[in-house]
Amino acid sequence: MCDLKLIWDFRGPHALKTAEHHELHLKEYIVSHNLDISITGFTAINDMHAIAFLVVNELNMKPLRDALKPHRGQVYTP
Repeated sequence: MCDLKLIWDFRGPHALKTAEHHELHLKEYIVSHNLDISITGFTAINDMHAIAFLVVNELNMKPLRDALKPHRGQVYTP
């Protein structure tokens, strides 16, 4: 099994701040649901596009995808 990166896209002049804030909510969700997830983050793609993400094992992806509704996902490569 592989690790998957669940991604939320944010666009506009405040995209980076929004992605940073969204990561805080992802971390709160991880703690409140006692999940074994240690990789989260946010990244600026350009001035008007940023992402927030978390990395989850493929076996645990479906319940998280359904609960958190990421915009997209991809195979995680460290």
